[in-house]
Amino acid sequence: MAREVVSTGNSLAALAAVECGCNFFGGYPITPSSEVAHDLSVLLPKYGGTFIQMEDEIAGISVALGASMSGAKAMTASSGPGISLKSEQIGLGFIAEIPLVIVNVMRGGPSTGLPTRVSQADIGQAKYPTHGDFESIALCPGSLEEAYTETVRAFNIAEKYMTPVFVLLDETLGHMHGKAMLPDLEEVQKSVVKREVFKGDPKDYKPYEAKKDKPAVLNPFFKGYRYHITGLHHGPTGFPTEDEHICQYNIERLMNKIRAHHEDLVKYEEYMLDDAEVCIIAYGSISRAAKEAVIKLRSEGIKAGLFRPITLWPSPKKRLRELAKEFDKIFVTELNMGQYLQEIQRVMKRDDFQTLHKANGRPIAPLEMVAKVTEMI
Repeated sequence: MAREVVSTGNSLAALAAVECGCNFFGGYPITPSSEVAHDLSVLLPKYGGTFIQMEDEIAGISVALGASMSGAKAMTASSGPGISLKSEQIGLGFIAEIPLVIVNVMRGGPSTGLPTRVSQADIGQAKYPTHGDFESIALCPGSLEEAYTETVRAFNIAEKYMTPVFVLLDETLGHMHGKAMLPDLEEVQKSVVKREVFKGDPKDYKPYEAKKDKPAVLNPFFKGYRYHITGLHHGPTGFPTEDEHICQYNIERLMNKIRAHHEDLVKYEEYMLDDAEVCIIAYGSISRAAKEAVIKLRSEGIKAGLFRPITLWPSPKKRLRELAKEFDKIFVTELNMGQYLQEIQRVMKRDDFQTLHKANGRPIAPLEMVAKVTEMI
């Protein structure tokens, strides 16, 4: 049975974490994400888990990665400047294939920017959070309910594909206080994915000897299975190598273990799009305003509909290409200067969109969207 709660997005992300089995959090407070850490400092001990506030953001992700290596289901949380500091260790998570959920409650940037204001300016950062070649996964909730359900999904993806996964909240959604209907706890726990483990003879254990569409199989430390963890390129048992064929295969597999499962990862919502003449594309907290704009436009005789990507990375390329053919009029709006617009243009092979972008820390109101869409008719 669904559960009705009154909460905030940050608190629901924390609740989702413990209810799907997260038992370790390492981090450092930063506006507007601090409530995620604060709530977990209370919840995790009650659930038998461990919370630790470190001396800075770098240490926060480092202990979370270490906990994950030992078999814990681990999380860290921050906002833009903190994610920047975590960049090198995020790269370690990618190459060593260490599952980790990273919540980024976005605020205005660059640098210190607008700490207490809303933004979606970390979309590009979520795709390329560190140097090198890899495929990033970033989920973007658009409601309080999704702050919960997408956090659960992030943990399942991280454990299944052995990789860091981003949950992109923003200041509005993180601090929004309202009613949410959460899925039944028993159903949530039934849906939990646990990472694969090797159960054979320890002498035969080669964690990184995986097929090209599969992740590594990293048994928890201290269980009798020996292997090496490194940020260097590595062979089947994890020890460093510069062998050109192994290094090429490593990167191809890191990317293909995500690309080969695109349909399993991509998720989106379509709202009143079936008979629409204008397609609005929006995500995250401002997709709520976009839905209001759709209703207002339809009351004025303009058939509008909304396409809302929930998985931003990898992007829903197949559906975006279909929308490019289905709609002459497409309106894109986001709280940055066009970071996801670039992906839409690349995939759709078009740049004839009406757009509305803000980077001043203020949300975009439904009537602002209505005015822009009306200009297209």
